[in-house]
Amino acid sequence: MAALARKLHSLTIRRFSVTGIWEGMMRSLVLLLALLALNGCMSVSDMAQGTRDQLSDAGILDHSNTRRLSNFRLQADSFIYIAQGAFAPHGAGALPRQNVVAEEAFNGFVEYFPMVRRARGPLGLDEAMTEARSMGAHYLLYTRFAKADDRIGNTDEWSDQEAVDRLGIDNGVIQLMVIETSTRYLIDSARIHIRGGLLTLYDTTPEDLLAPPLEEYARSLLGVSR
Repeated sequence: MAALARKLHSLTIRRFSVTGIWEGMMRSLVLLLALLALNGCMSVSDMAQGTRDQLSDAGILDHSNTRRLSNFRLQADSFIYIAQGAFAPHGAGALPRQNVVAEEAFNGFVEYFPMVRRARGPLGLDEAMTEARSMGAHYLLYTRFAKADDRIGNTDEWSDQEAVDRLGIDNGVIQLMVIETSTRYLIDSARIHIRGGLLTLYDTTPEDLLAPPLEEYARSLLGVSR
């Protein structure tokens, strides 16, 4: 009886051992299949964009962060009038050129909203609203450069300033408002923080960082991805 019991005990241990190995192999196989499926679903462009996003978050490439007040969506046939306030941005270094935010916003929006117009120069809010209504626009996109910190990025700027604490990466803040012209109702408000990268700090200014986040904001208003 003792010999029979030892034999049964040995068989039981062996069965559970084989079962555990089998379950481990199955888990590894499932994980491998999941990774292969994920790799197959990702295109080269998706992988490239993911790599760029990671380098951007790490500060190697240009980076921007947009905070919206609402998730309101506009229709593609919306008529949008774009204007920029005459407010001089807070910060150090050379001031950005006037109306640069409106110009870059127009370049980004026109790819997604065919009916877009912009003011030729900076306007006050009331003036911009009057212009937008006279053109029959549905919405006014009113922008302003709230902050622009142009750090030393080339030898000429170093010769002008010669300040070690001014070395670094350009950054700035843009403020946006989308206002319905018929009711003057604030549809959306956004704050965009822009920051340069280590690989792009040479001979650049904060206004060079405007185009990508403004185009991204246009896509978010329309509800489309990259």
